[in-house]
Amino acid sequence: MIGSLGSLMGATTTTTEAARPLVDSFGRVHRDLRISVTDRCNFRCTYCMPVEGMTWLPREEVLTFEEVERIARLLVERHGVNSIRLTGGEPTVRAHLPVLVGKLAALPVDLSLTTNGATLAAVAPDLAAAGLRRVNVSLDSLRPERFEELTRRDELSNVLAGIEAAVAAGLSPVKVNVVVLREVNDDEIVDLARYGRDRGVTIRFIEFMPLDGGGAWRPDQVVTQAEILGRIEAAFPLEPLARGHAPAERFRYLDGAGEVGVIPSVTRPFCDQCDRIRLTADGQLRSCLFSLDDHDLRTVVRSGGSDDDLSDAIEACVGSKWAGHAINQVQFVRPRRSMSQIGG
Repeated sequence: MIGSLGSLMGATTTTTEAARPLVDSFGRVHRDLRISVTDRCNFRCTYCMPVEGMTWLPREEVLTFEEVERIARLLVERHGVNSIRLTGGEPTVRAHLPVLVGKLAALPVDLSLTTNGATLAAVAPDLAAAGLRRVNVSLDSLRPERFEELTRRDELSNVLAGIEAAVAAGLSPVKVNVVVLREVNDDEIVDLARYGRDRGVTIRFIEFMPLDGGGAWRPDQVVTQAEILGRIEAAFPLEPLARGHAPAERFRYLDGAGEVGVIPSVTRPFCDQCDRIRLTADGQLRSCLFSLDDHDLRTVVRSGGSDDDLSDAIEACVGSKWAGHAINQVQFVRPRRSMSQIGG
C-alpha cells in the first residue's frame, strides 16, 4: 500500500478557516459524497458491466483507508459535506471494510452503504457495530432463474438473507434498489412492492440508465416512473411525499404499510437539485455519474499536497459541473467507465 498514516497526516498542515461550501455555477450546494472503495465485484450484472474485458485496478492504485479518510475529513470539515455513502464495485469485497466504516463514522455525517447483499449476512453486525447507519441492497428479481440471468450469479438466497441480517443488525432504513428493464423484470413490480411491504423495507425502483459500459442500453427498455407507479397503485393505493434533494420520488402507502420510491433518472431527472460528488476507488473525483472528466485527488495526496491543494482540486471539479446528464438528448455521451468502475 502506498503511503502511510504518518506521511498523510504530515501533508495536511494548513491554516484553519471557515467552511467553504461547494457551490457550482448553477448555485447547487454539494453535501453528499459517494466513495467507491473498490472497482471489483462478485456479481456481473448485465446493466452494470460488460460480459468480459473488465480490467481491475492494481492494488497500489486503489486509495488506502487513510487516504480515503483524509479526503472525506477535508470535505466534511472544510466543505460542509454531511452525507457519505460507500459503494463499489461491491464494497463488501474490500478487506477489513469495518475499519474504514469506523474511521468515517467518527465524522459528523450520515454514513451508509450500497451493496449487492450477497455477503451482507456475514458482515452486517460488524458494519453496524463500526458505526454504519443504513444500507441499500440491490435486488432486481425474486425469481431464482431470472436473478441468475441478470447478475450471472446464483446468489438470490444469500441476498435475501443479507436483507434480513441488515434489519436484524439495526441498520435503518434498509432500502432495496430495483433496476427495472422492460420485458425483463417489469412483471415483478407489484411482487417486489409487496415484498417490501411484508418485510418492512423500502423498495426503490430505478429507471434503466446507460451505465453498462458496453453500449447495450436502449431507450425502449426504460420502464417509466408513470408506468411503475401505475402498476403499484392498482394494487396498493399511494400518495406522494416530499422529495427534497434525494434522487427518489417517495410515495406512502395509504394503508400505512410503509413507503416506496422511484428514481426517474431518465424521464424526470433531478439534476437541478443534485448535491452529490463521487470519489472513485483510484482517487478520481467526479461531479456527475455521467461526467466525462475526472479530477485526480490521488496524485495530490500522494505527492505531498496540502489540504489547500486538495480543496483547490475539489472546487475545480465542482465548479465545472454541467447542468444535467442529457440522457435521451442528441448531445448525450456515455461515460467511458462502467458503473462498477465509477461507483453508484
